[in-house]
Amino acid sequence: MGEQKGGSRIALLSNVNMNAVIRALNSQTQIYEPEGYGNELGILLNPASSYHAFAPRITFLVLDLLELTEHELTERGAALRMDAWLGDFENALRPDGIYYVSDAYLWGEELDAARMLTERTELENLWNEKLKEFCGRHSNVRILPYHRMICRLGEENAFSRKMWYMGKMPLGNEAGKRLAELILEKTGLESRTPKKVLALDLDNTLWGGLAGEHDHRPILLSEEHGGLAYKNLQRVILQMQRQGVILVIVSKNNPGDVEELMSSHPHMVLRPECFAARRINWEPKHENLMELSKELNLGLDSFVFWDDNPQERMLVSRLLPQVTVPPFPDSPEELAPAMTEIYRAYFEKPALTREDLDKTGQYADNAKREAARQRAQSFEDYLKALRIVVTRVDAADCAGRLEALFNKTNQFNLTTKRHAPGDLERMVRDKNRIVYAYRVEDCFGDSGIVAALTVCTEDSVPVIEEFVMSCRVMGRNIEQGILGDVERSLQEQGYKAVRGVYIPTDKNKPVAELYRRLGYKRAASGREPEGGAQIYELELDRAPVREFIGEIKN
Repeated sequence: MGEQKGGSRIALLSNVNMNAVIRALNSQTQIYEPEGYGNELGILLNPASSYHAFAPRITFLVLDLLELTEHELTERGAALRMDAWLGDFENALRPDGIYYVSDAYLWGEELDAARMLTERTELENLWNEKLKEFCGRHSNVRILPYHRMICRLGEENAFSRKMWYMGKMPLGNEAGKRLAELILEKTGLESRTPKKVLALDLDNTLWGGLAGEHDHRPILLSEEHGGLAYKNLQRVILQMQRQGVILVIVSKNNPGDVEELMSSHPHMVLRPECFAARRINWEPKHENLMELSKELNLGLDSFVFWDDNPQERMLVSRLLPQVTVPPFPDSPEELAPAMTEIYRAYFEKPALTREDLDKTGQYADNAKREAARQRAQSFEDYLKALRIVVTRVDAADCAGRLEALFNKTNQFNLTTKRHAPGDLERMVRDKNRIVYAYRVEDCFGDSGIVAALTVCTEDSVPVIEEFVMSCRVMGRNIEQGILGDVERSLQEQGYKAVRGVYIPTDKNKPVAELYRRLGYKRAASGREPEGGAQIYELELDRAPVREFIGEIKN
């Protein structure tokens, strides 16, 4: 294979010639080099192929749609060929692999002679809808935005007739370079930890001008000129919020001025309900950010702070180095593009779960819970008022969510094991393992699937190998109800005892004493895994009665 390079092992397969793109990628990452092209499905389906020996973590399939449909331009004929390709592809999927499949851009000589442009659009939409439905059924398959890349370049600049007729290479040099960059960008997304919170200033950041002076000096926010630049910025931020970015306000203003403006201005895109939390006051912004970190129960290293004032940015950078502080553009027309780059650089995820899409509501509900806690006369009264319901759900129905939960949870994570795509699906089917998953709801809302355990049952004493719970529901004794439910389940299956594993890390200290606190005893002998692991054991008929104020359903 030659000199080893950093990064993930990837493959680029296609039904047309992508050799130039593969060569460009070969200088930057470990990439599979297929022999020829046009046999992408055969390579995937053949377990003895060199592709499987190479074992790429991520496979990119960039498809020429006209070649895939065999130049069939009728909807029925094209659909039959699309379905056949996707059916073969489905049979070739490895559960531990990640796949990106290009969306549609139809390019070919006969398209200019087609009866109507709508025919082309309909076929592109047909592929995109089929691909979207396919990705919905397979959590390890993503869509590669090939169409957007071509549109940004322009068709005349993207494709090369000369290269096509020379060797079935559709892309010109610039498009090939852009495709390589896109593939490397998506490869990077699969291994990074995205930021979670966008902390926003208001005056001269989300709008032009000052909220407190808008009666006699209107703020800049409209459908024209500089006002449109600010409105488009808000539109970009709204899309980010809808894709799971948590928005908070950190601004020096009078709260009443801001509330009135955000609620009533006709061109305001980001209304008050878009924000999970707010600090609108005259206190130092670094102090407000620390308070927000505690309120949301999220580390400062998950925050991105955006403010037009260079002094504020410098102060936050110096006093809170964990917070990311991007530069602010010099002119309003650069605002929306700058925010788009912030999203791509810090927040973009390879795939979104249902929980991602409702992050703002979940964290806003947490703020209501905190207010209720402060009003309650005792912690017990607070828990009773919440009316907590914990429901055991079928792990097979939420493997994608569980994968994210295990891979991203640090504080309440007993062993901090990480999982490759497909691991959870295999574990759910493994006869020697049980995967427990739990949804948590209360009077303020549905927190989603926020806790999971994996139990190995290979030996006579089952072992809780992993136990994770989202930080959003910590501090309500929910773990006591969940562990009790698992113990009862194992006892009903005939087991007499259960063991639990704890592996210390820098971040999971909050659960260091969990097993001991809940009645388990440190194992005096027996096998202990490497890495400083601690083994705890409990006889199930001696499980203590634990304090959990709520209802368990299964």
